[in-house]
Amino acid sequence: MPALTTIEELEALYGAPNAASTLKERDRLIPEYAALIAASPFAALATVGPEGLDCSPRGDAGEVVRIADDRTLLLPDRRGNNRADSLRNIVRDPRVALLFLIPGSGSTLRVNGRAELRTDADLLEGFRMEGKLPRCVVVITVETVFFQCARAVIRADLWNPEKHVDPARLPSAGQMLSAASSGAQGGDQYDAEWPARAAASMW
Repeated sequence: MPALTTIEELEALYGAPNAASTLKERDRLIPEYAALIAASPFAALATVGPEGLDCSPRGDAGEVVRIADDRTLLLPDRRGNNRADSLRNIVRDPRVALLFLIPGSGSTLRVNGRAELRTDADLLEGFRMEGKLPRCVVVITVETVFFQCARAVIRADLWNPEKHVDPARLPSAGQMLSAASSGAQGGDQYDAEWPARAAASMW
């Protein structure tokens, strides 16, 4: 099976994008795009660095990203696993991309831009949650923004409760960690302790 290796081959297969696909792209937020961000509690953050690419899930209570103005987005860095893969990438290469998901909606929003990490006290204070501050805020300058049609969400039937997977059918975090570490960590004790640990370190 031949691989596509040139833009010309790709365009010959797919043709030119239609007008709607290109006209929807803007270099700043319009009110309609801002409404999608304000309704989104979850986004995937993509970054790039010397070691390669990374895509990290980001979620928050209410809006996951705050809009400062039509070219600036604020993403608090909440508690996680301390790998800081996204943050390590951003300090070396500011290019980022965001994909926003809205529970119950087929529409998604894509943002491409450049980011920096800020630790201003007043900025952090604005994101205090249950008495805890984020350690930094990712400040994103929007370069392109556009909505994505609902086909992927419709195909996946993503929000249909009847299609939700029972977590008991999947490997647990403890099982996966044990398998990945050849038994050095994880296991039943990890799973038993996880709910309390997560509750104590959510923010």
